[in-house]
Amino acid sequence: MNQEEIMKILPHRDNMLLLEEVSREEDTARGKYHVRGDEWFLKGHFPENPVVPGVILCEILAQSACILLADQMTEGKTPMYTGLNNVRFKSPVKPGDTFETRCRITRSKPPFYFAEGSGYVGDRLCLKAEFSFAIVGA
Repeated sequence: MNQEEIMKILPHRDNMLLLEEVSREEDTARGKYHVRGDEWFLKGHFPENPVVPGVILCEILAQSACILLADQMTEGKTPMYTGLNNVRFKSPVKPGDTFETRCRITRSKPPFYFAEGSGYVGDRLCLKAEFSFAIVGA
């Protein structure tokens, strides 16, 4: 899926739609975001040594789960983070990097969904996390 197709599932827009593409391979979502270097979140994080903030990496990871729940993401529904657990940042993500995610749903009790995921630059593990969210009405 490209960004236009992702927008049919996720309500995120403008600067907060961070996922550029996503695909599904069986029960795993794989997403991508290329860090250009001019993003709003790099302006002050950190001058002379830009690093993508960890919360942004976690957001990209969660957005990549969208393809796994496309059927539940009907119009007027919004995915809301309900938890982040066992988050580990292993390596920084910097301008020029392509951050790639892999995540899967581990269990569900609608409207709550629980997932685990990881983020890489090439073969280098940058992030591991467990997260949960609820899909709520408007």
